[in-house]
Amino acid sequence: MRGFLSSSTGVAACAALVLPLSLSAGALAAPAHSDRPVPPAHPVEAGRAGPPNVAVPDAPDAPGTPGTTGTPGTPGVPDVPDVPGVTQSLPIPAAPDSPATRTIAPNARERTLHQREVQPFSLVGVVWEDAGSDLHGTVQVRTRDVRTGAWSGWQDLETHTADHGADPGSAEGASGRLRGATAPLWVGASDGVEVRVRPEGAAHAGEGEAAPLPRGLRLELVDPGEAPTPADPGPAPGPRAFAPAAADEGGAAPRDATAKYVGPRPSIVTRKNWGADESLREGGFAYTSTVKAAFVHHSSTGNNYTCKQAPSVLRGIYRYHVVSSGWRDFGYNFAIDKCGTIYEGRAGGVTKAVLGAHTLGFNSNTMGVAVLGTFTGTNPPAAVQTAISRLTAWKLGLFGRNPAGKVTLTSGGSGKYKKGRNVTFGVIAGHRDGVSTDCPGTRLYNKLGSIRTAAAKYQGRP
Repeated sequence: MRGFLSSSTGVAACAALVLPLSLSAGALAAPAHSDRPVPPAHPVEAGRAGPPNVAVPDAPDAPGTPGTTGTPGTPGVPDVPDVPGVTQSLPIPAAPDSPATRTIAPNARERTLHQREVQPFSLVGVVWEDAGSDLHGTVQVRTRDVRTGAWSGWQDLETHTADHGADPGSAEGASGRLRGATAPLWVGASDGVEVRVRPEGAAHAGEGEAAPLPRGLRLELVDPGEAPTPADPGPAPGPRAFAPAAADEGGAAPRDATAKYVGPRPSIVTRKNWGADESLREGGFAYTSTVKAAFVHHSSTGNNYTCKQAPSVLRGIYRYHVVSSGWRDFGYNFAIDKCGTIYEGRAGGVTKAVLGAHTLGFNSNTMGVAVLGTFTGTNPPAAVQTAISRLTAWKLGLFGRNPAGKVTLTSGGSGKYKKGRNVTFGVIAGHRDGVSTDCPGTRLYNKLGSIRTAAAKYQGRP
């Protein structure tokens, strides 16, 4: 999923965010910009969801309820009911001026976060103001387990390049809400965190220049909320002919519903059944005209989750994409956990050509499939490879695409390919084929050849 920059692990002075185990939830002081739901700042269109409550980096807390985002008590706007999950957003200040740092520009100094009490969370990431700016450096966190009180070792957050998210020419890309972000990391139930952000080439006084860090760095701590029960795996695999979408679903439908080569529809866990809070995302749906290719990603959230926790991981990523990063919805069209379960991603209909935010410059007329985990040095399980093959055989087949074939796409503009350039990809491609990134991890990327072959066989191709 995410852009890749080499990590350094230089030792740095760090500060801890610690929630004493003796404190009750009610005794906690609200952290800056917690997104506990509050009434929206402006009335919204009837029957249409407004933009999510998004913390503005380094802005003062809004008036009204301390530590929340938005404008509580706006006349004529009803209270927003409680929804599962919460995001705590905390500024990461520049290092204080001292003789050791005086010759280093403030935006090139290492960043830490001072001790603060926080509510429990399970997913962590770092965001900044400008989505077009790279974070040239390293971001590391360590967290404290809420059950045992034990601290983890230092873990890297994969930093993004600017080659991620919504295309520049799309309404989502031009919304003004997008922020730069690291990949989120799933850490499990935690109540304490330390974070250090070090610029690339960071040096002590007199040792040379360091790359400036982006403005408005914030630490995002995501509690995904409770899992929905009971879980329904969704429709069972069906025949090669797909089930038509509901008439009011809208959007681009497959052009040839009787295509000869369409793989069987796999089971897909719906958004409802993995617990997507539909009040978070922007209302309505965005579509393109067809699906020509599938880009495969890994989420870079780590592999330390159980398959039973996968819906929680999804809800965490969803919150991070919308509330923290400012996207209109979950970025990928589909997700797959390490046990091979397939999940509906961005809303709009699993049979439709839904416009995602997964491969900058190539979101139009493609689909994004993210495997939950990190596969840079870990092999993807066989169940994952099978799930990708079955999903792409079905979805690409609906639009008459051969998974083992090639396709030429026109770039909408990215750091790797200028706008208007025609680029040839495999119909099943890796994220790194389209943008400057390590995604989907070398171990998963190396399996794409066999995935293409298996998908073509599932379509019944000779």
